[in-house]
Amino acid sequence: MANLKAIRVRLSSVKSTRQITSAMKMVAAAKLRKAQDSIVQLRPYADKLNEIRAGLSAALRDTEIENIYAERKKGTGRVLLVVITSNKGLCGAFNANVIREARHIMAEKYGEQMRRGDLALMTVGKKAADTFKKLKYNIMADHSDLYTALTFDRVAAVADRLMELYLSREYDTIELIYNQFKNAAVQKLTRETYLPVTMETDAGEKSAPADYIYEPDQVSIISELIPKTLRIQLYKAVLDSFAAEQGARMTAMHQATDNATELIRDLTLQYNKARQAAITNQLLEVVSGAEALNG
Repeated sequence: MANLKAIRVRLSSVKSTRQITSAMKMVAAAKLRKAQDSIVQLRPYADKLNEIRAGLSAALRDTEIENIYAERKKGTGRVLLVVITSNKGLCGAFNANVIREARHIMAEKYGEQMRRGDLALMTVGKKAADTFKKLKYNIMADHSDLYTALTFDRVAAVADRLMELYLSREYDTIELIYNQFKNAAVQKLTRETYLPVTMETDAGEKSAPADYIYEPDQVSIISELIPKTLRIQLYKAVLDSFAAEQGARMTAMHQATDNATELIRDLTLQYNKARQAAITNQLLEVVSGAEALNG
């Protein structure tokens, strides 16, 4: 039978762990509520803006007006992947799924670019940065500090940098890889093209040119609208990832708390059995001693 002191020590340790996981669950739930409100409010605006952008891009397709954010016929072929994870762990497979997907894309889709040295990473989140540094991947920038104060202006500055890299022909393709928030228990692993700007909606259907009246003119609108949609797109991706992180952490801590409760129940039963066995042995020793004296 297990030693009573060892069981008591382990029981105390598991109870302390349960208190920690329960507290972390409540903290994640509070952060999730705020993050969920932010992403739910942003999505309709972002979707409508993306729809207008897609329609405008399609309208420019058959004109002589140049869309500088469109796909290039000739380029360097260089690729930049923006991998969005969290700064902290204890959120289940949240970060591992994104990192695994990024490595899969690099190996399967951009294997040739990797061999040529034409593939680079931009990380948002320490988990991605630390992992890819250990694996000796080419990380051109890390923006893990965004989570210290997650605001539109700070994310927009990163989006402007991405647009600058594309317009300067440093990279011909920029993709985002992140977890999209569905609900507290479900995150959708998402990969989307950031640049070049495509003429497709989120549903994947080709956008038909809409009959818009442009004021002042298409060139002025395209120069303002597309950068704005790209800023919103990146901000939405980071917000999605942040909300999904809190949901994943809340779920993971809930499961950890339940597991600790079950383990405490098993250890308590084991402790009671060991204590009962110890008391029985002591009684037997007393009875045996008394009989020996009487004999």
